[in-house]
Amino acid sequence: MTLVISTIALMTACKVSLKFNGASIDYTKTKTIRIADFPIRSSYVWGPMGPMFNNQLKDVFANHTHLQQVKRGGDLVIEGEITQYSQRNKSVSSEGYSAQTELSMTVNVRFTNNANHSQDFEKQFTSTKSYETTQSLSSVQQELVQQMCEDLTDQIFNATVANW
Repeated sequence: MTLVISTIALMTACKVSLKFNGASIDYTKTKTIRIADFPIRSSYVWGPMGPMFNNQLKDVFANHTHLQQVKRGGDLVIEGEITQYSQRNKSVSSEGYSAQTELSMTVNVRFTNNANHSQDFEKQFTSTKSYETTQSLSSVQQELVQQMCEDLTDQIFNATVANW
């Protein structure tokens, strides 16, 4: 009998935390999220990059949380800008020519948690991908930017709602 009472008391005293695909969100306090479109503030630009990033960011939250995305307000707010998109030589061949080129994308993120402002932050996230210099940027850009967008949105998701 004591065991049954102890088990019931323990079960009612525990806080239930909802976790869905890595997110640890208290849905009793947090129901909505506003994700602003990130404008491109980089001097070097590839046109489809902005919409690709913005759609991916909204999709990752739609697919991995139960939060309702709103246009105004929001219990959670994510906003920022794409601050850098560049390429540079990564390695040199034995003949002295560039062998690999690195493509890099950086976003600045401002996160506001209106239910718990101690979790607010502003920080930058960067993703890089390399390609062989024998390939042209135009032949690999779509795929590499897509991979960088996925990496960046995963980083942002983990920093804002995963609470690892």
